[in-house]
Amino acid sequence: MEKRQESVIAVRKNGDDDIIELKLSNGQVVDYKEAQQMEKCGVIVNVNVFKGGDGEEHLRSNPDGDPTNNLDNLPQF
Repeated sequence: MEKRQESVIAVRKNGDDDIIELKLSNGQVVDYKEAQQMEKCGVIVNVNVFKGGDGEEHLRSNPDGDPTNNLDNLPQF
């Protein structure tokens, strides 16, 4: 059976405007760290994990020239 790949459709932010949870196309809600692990396993598409200048791993949308699908610009839930 082929593994279904999900995309991020909405985000939840905290009071500092940081993304803390992500809603996937199958309706599942996952926290930020879990989403990072899911991306590494190929479960979530159109995002990638990178090491920031602070030395921490971060999640971001794959660059495609369309700012409307950036994680920060997705609808909130």
